[in-house]
Amino acid sequence: MRTFKITISLFSLLILASCSNEQEITSYRGKVKFETISVSSKLAGRIHKLYIAEGDEVKKGDTLAFLDIPEISAKMMQAEGGIMAARGQYNMANAGATTEQLIQIDRKLDAARAELQFANESYSRLDNMYKDSLITRQQLDEVNMKLQMARSQVAALEAKREEAGKSARTEQLDQARGQLDRARGAKEEVLTASQEMYLLAPADMTIETISLKEGELLSPGYALVNGYKKNSVYFRFTVNESRIYDFEQGSELLMINPYTNEEITGRIAYIKQLPKYAEITSTAPMYDLAESVYELKVVPTSKTSGETYYSNATILIKE
Repeated sequence: MRTFKITISLFSLLILASCSNEQEITSYRGKVKFETISVSSKLAGRIHKLYIAEGDEVKKGDTLAFLDIPEISAKMMQAEGGIMAARGQYNMANAGATTEQLIQIDRKLDAARAELQFANESYSRLDNMYKDSLITRQQLDEVNMKLQMARSQVAALEAKREEAGKSARTEQLDQARGQLDRARGAKEEVLTASQEMYLLAPADMTIETISLKEGELLSPGYALVNGYKKNSVYFRFTVNESRIYDFEQGSELLMINPYTNEEITGRIAYIKQLPKYAEITSTAPMYDLAESVYELKVVPTSKTSGETYYSNATILIKE
């Protein structure tokens, strides 16, 4: 009996201790946030090499990944062939064709036919990829357009071969000059696209997640790397409408880190209403379901170090 009374007493003491240590629930709980950055590619390619890992700190301009895009080499060959063909056509239109130029035209015609064959093969390959839902309809249409351009180029060279001995008109000279300029522009476009093989950091950032591994296919617009700027810390609070009038945009707030007791001053950057399904950072039972919910973005004004904060850690408004 005595043992039973001692047990009851100890249990009561534990309950009282737990009650005394219970922290007061506040509706002004917020989260630490950082400005996020996503890095993607404009072209589809296979990830050949990753130079970063999750948690790494990188500087603006650092190489994050190298993509294998074989189509770029093929397009460069096509662009070089197009320039050569356009230059030959312009020279022939300007001075009239000689025996050597006729031979050159024949070689260009052979090159154009080879490009046409390559374009046919490329279209067939991408058509199969489209059927397997690996590429979009727009990408297939672009390849089809290049195929039609290759056919047109062959037809144009064949026609030029027949007219090589005739004297050129002014209109023909202008046309030949325009084709040469267009071919040069196509080469510049390929050179610009080749820069997409290297994914570079757009700013000083911390790598948070890497969505794909080496050897996997990266689709256009798909975010390969997600991260955030360490020097872009801010605090996000959600407040119900019955308390929102206690705050004013541009006013100063005093906040506290509940784990380090560090006090931080900040300025309310904006106040905006949130949809019903939005994330609420404060304790859910403090809200009436009929009330609207508002978001406060608070930018620190006191000297802070982003290294001392962790994303989504709790921050409190000191009342």
